Amino acid sequence: MRLTDKTLGFVINFLLGVAWAFVVIGAVSSFFSFYHTSILFAVVSGLIGALPGLVAILLLEHIITSKEKLAELKKQTFLLEKVLLNAEKKEA
Repeated sequence: MRLTDKTLGFVINFLLGVAWAFVVIGAVSSFFSFYHTSILFAVVSGLIGALPGLVAILLLEHIITSKEKLAELKKQTFLLEKVLLNAEKKEA
């Protein structure tokens, strides 16, 4: 996992697994519910059945990306403050 916090990383990994399971279950169950009617209708139904899980995956990935961005901004802020202090020392 890309997150440094072990507990949060575990929870998000678990929720990503659950979301992927919802994608598979939603797509397969929707497909098999309507395959006797029409293959095209079954494929469209399978795609629609997978949407809630895909939305959950996008949301979790957005959370991961936001946390990574925050950590990177904290590193950059620390480095910029360090550079500023060194520049002030040289001027004095």
